[in-house]
Amino acid sequence: MPIPPPLHGADWQRAARRLLAKMLAEYAYEAVISPEPDPDPGPVSGPVSDPGAGPGLGPEAGSSAYRLPLGDGVTYRFRARRGAYGSWYVDAGSITPTGDPLHFLTHGHDTVLALAGDTTGHLIRELLATLSADVRLDATAITAAELADLDYADLEGHQTGHPWLVANKGRLGFSAADTAQWAPEARQHHRLPWIAVHRDLAQYRGVAALATPDRLYAEELPPDVLDAFAGTITGHGRDPADYLLLPVHPWQWDETIAPLFAAALADGSILPLATDNDLRLPQQSIRTFLNTSRPDRRTVKLPLSVLNTLVWRGLPTERTLAAPAVTAWVHGLWDADPFLRDETRVILLGEVASITVEHPLYDRIPGVPYQYRELLGCIWREPLNGHLDPGERARTLAALLHTDPDGRSFTAELVERSGLAPHVWLRHLFAALLPPLLHFLYQYGTVFSPHGENAIVVFDEHDIPVRLAVKDFVDDVNISAEPLPEHAAMPDDVRAVLLTEPPAFLTQFIHSGLFIGVFRYLAPLCEEQLGVPEGEFWAMVRDGILRHQDRFPELKERFATFDLLTPRIERLCLNRNRLHLDGYRDRPDRPHAAVHGTVRNPLSGP
Repeated sequence: MPIPPPLHGADWQRAARRLLAKMLAEYAYEAVISPEPDPDPGPVSGPVSDPGAGPGLGPEAGSSAYRLPLGDGVTYRFRARRGAYGSWYVDAGSITPTGDPLHFLTHGHDTVLALAGDTTGHLIRELLATLSADVRLDATAITAAELADLDYADLEGHQTGHPWLVANKGRLGFSAADTAQWAPEARQHHRLPWIAVHRDLAQYRGVAALATPDRLYAEELPPDVLDAFAGTITGHGRDPADYLLLPVHPWQWDETIAPLFAAALADGSILPLATDNDLRLPQQSIRTFLNTSRPDRRTVKLPLSVLNTLVWRGLPTERTLAAPAVTAWVHGLWDADPFLRDETRVILLGEVASITVEHPLYDRIPGVPYQYRELLGCIWREPLNGHLDPGERARTLAALLHTDPDGRSFTAELVERSGLAPHVWLRHLFAALLPPLLHFLYQYGTVFSPHGENAIVVFDEHDIPVRLAVKDFVDDVNISAEPLPEHAAMPDDVRAVLLTEPPAFLTQFIHSGLFIGVFRYLAPLCEEQLGVPEGEFWAMVRDGILRHQDRFPELKERFATFDLLTPRIERLCLNRNRLHLDGYRDRPDRPHAAVHGTVRNPLSGP
């Protein structure tokens, strides 16, 4: 079993100070804490310029002094400036009395944070796991220039996780050795084992081109591997035609499948097979693997019974079953729409095949925690490479927020390589991202969740953004609860599984996923490193929306129905859910983001 390398004190302190700055900023944004102006700030403690600590956070960036009394004579002081959507940007180097987030949690958990004791205990574990991962990421960090030369799969292993969620690499269930082997920042290639599951337990679904599992296997598995799998099944005295084949995550097999499906293993309903010999690399979502041996092969998404960010990372049975049908419906919209198909050329990475395996007991008992109904299955997703034109390359939107050890942002590196002025490059970025997302919203009452990991920016050979790719349809596509004519032809199985929201809230998926979840961090980076004032950044985003609306005047009523420019929007909270709503308790259904108050919308105009 691999032993993780040791952590060093100075590296830990630097990562801890950065995490505490994020904690203060995001908890203040979600109104979990309420810092107050500090009338007597005193001298700034520590380095005010901390590369990688965040965008434009020093006193020179127009910050102000704040204080946060925790009780028992402990008061935290720091400098911060405010930004769009009521955001806080905290100068990591200015925090006193210490840069230790665990010290802050120890003194504030039952006062300003008002946490239950069990929540505090689990949160400490998540924070320590996140910190350990951050320290190891720092130890292997490379320059923005080196990052820009990496391909899509390898770049993923250098990302630092969700920018909004504080404990973004908690991964409860993983040991230190598990993290060193399976976390994306470990950058370890793996061969995945396969299993055969009797059709009494397993169900297959596929798009029309993959209507039967045999078509899928013929494209995903070499003939000799298929023959070997069939031979193993026959060797157990079983008929291969009675079984479905799927890869499994080795950790999931050891921790969950072998013990919880022991009866199925005993009676031969589940048969272990060998690996298909392809090397795969885990991506930021942990449970998704890209095939690096054969990049033309599909990406596989596997359930992983690990609690990370808000949810257990399994595969819900009903949504996994519906994934190909959702893909077919979304692809059908694209196929029939010249604007999406020919003008924006948005890439829709469909979930084209799936296998679900129900547990004989858990799936039949009402009220069982949802983690036990998401244990075994697989989703096959279209690979990105086959959609790219010669010279194009792709990077997740999250990569644009990355800063290297010298404090240089990845975005600044790409802008320099493009040869364009920063304002011009940003207009290209907004022109690539906004039109397809807005068109799906206005024309079809349908939204993706275009957060940093689901939205992929496609660049030309000059590193200029040219178009968008999106993925994760079945989990992150939502439709209007208000009936629209465009939904009339939606198949019943798609309608049954897609989440619906009132029109006024449907826009939140673009606000929270893209504008708050990505642009809220990108805007100050652009101000600091590209010389584009934050106000101008948001004015360009607003202009991109208005320009799209001018392009489709016939949808004027929809612009009002799905109003992205309203003066205020509800404040979605990702950290508040863990802290105050669900904590770490088991529940029968997946939790959702909390809503707490409203914030001013920077897109509403002056």
